[in-house]
Amino acid sequence: MTASAQDTKRPRLPFFYGWVVVAVCFITMGVGVNARTAFSLLFPPILAEFHWQRGVTAGAFSFGFLVSAALSPSLGRLMDRHGPRVVMELGVALTAAGLLLATLVREPWQLYLTLGVLVGGGSVCLGYTGQSLFLPNWFVRRRGLAMSIAFSGVGIGSIVLLPWLQSLIVHAGWRSACTVLGVLVLALLAPLNLLLRRRPEDIGLAPDGDGAAPGTAPRRAVTIADPAWAAIDWTLARALGTARFWWVALGYFCALFAWYAVQVHQTKYLVEIGFSAGDAAWALGFVSLAGIPGQIALGHLSDRIGREWVWTIGNLGFVLAYLSLLLLRQMPSPALLYVMVAAQGALGYGLTSVIGAIPAEIFEGRHYGTIFGTVMLASILGGAAGPWLTGALHDATGSYDLGFSIAIGCSLISALAIWRAAPGKVRAVAGRRARS
Repeated sequence: MTASAQDTKRPRLPFFYGWVVVAVCFITMGVGVNARTAFSLLFPPILAEFHWQRGVTAGAFSFGFLVSAALSPSLGRLMDRHGPRVVMELGVALTAAGLLLATLVREPWQLYLTLGVLVGGGSVCLGYTGQSLFLPNWFVRRRGLAMSIAFSGVGIGSIVLLPWLQSLIVHAGWRSACTVLGVLVLALLAPLNLLLRRRPEDIGLAPDGDGAAPGTAPRRAVTIADPAWAAIDWTLARALGTARFWWVALGYFCALFAWYAVQVHQTKYLVEIGFSAGDAAWALGFVSLAGIPGQIALGHLSDRIGREWVWTIGNLGFVLAYLSLLLLRQMPSPALLYVMVAAQGALGYGLTSVIGAIPAEIFEGRHYGTIFGTVMLASILGGAAGPWLTGALHDATGSYDLGFSIAIGCSLISALAIWRAAPGKVRAVAGRRARS
């Protein structure tokens, strides 16, 4: 059979298949990431049943976070070799196994193995790291918008999934809740992720849904601002030898430091300065809710004005959130609390819309997965360091002032670092190119 005959018989997928991929990622993020977040709901009933020390019990979540960091570089290599279906199905299997086996927990080490290692390792495959390893391949002109829509699934999932899971815990117990969530992960995500492919060219399509005539190469939008840099076949070793890689790593470390420091400590802080536990819980929930339109809007904006600007806006959102928290102690008011929520959610959470796009535009190529996985190691370490150092400084000084001030400094350093990395000087976004 001739090549043309084979091409004619090959089933043609619709030009909008990229948005099908986004929808799959949206659902996967909504369920997969919140499967790990659910630990905060499981924590109280587990404590009540076993009477373990809080530090020992909560350590299972932190241990899972460290496992995620250790897995990130290997996850990138796995994506480069086998593609997203293998990575996502591995994440489904690990997460479901961790949740189902958690029902058998009797000792702390079993909690660490199930809700820590298995769920933590699985969620990094299904979450921001795993999705960012391949989703940027499907879009060029609308890369920021596509990734922000996919990542907003986390916020939608938290609104839908977590209250339902809390109801299950109350009425049927935490073990039944783990069983139901594990079955949901397996039954919903395992078949859904079979739809994924590494890049549109693998199935005769082009990025952004641009059609390709039979027998011709898919058309790709021209976005090259630095042809010499873009022509390099980037490997991890070559990337590690560039200043750009280390600027991105620094920017991601500092951004996640600030992100998780406030996320972990803001509820306790608000209660300590006089807000009710209900108001503090409301603030935490509405940060995620405000993050949904914020992520999508800033992702779309990044396709027009550049990734550096949106990364800066996101970091300034965290700066404003921290300043609001510090002012709330002196001037407690609902209005200032609303400012904190809006700044952190609508602006700060917008960082996720470009977290995959920035390194993709600098180091796009066959080995991008390995490079991105290594970059994410820095971000996860920052996410682990932020809550710990902020808590340790509070223990030492009796105040959050120093910890919050350091986080403000980290946000400013993060913004500067991404400007130094300058992804826009390698590949121009569509809006910049249109005006050039």
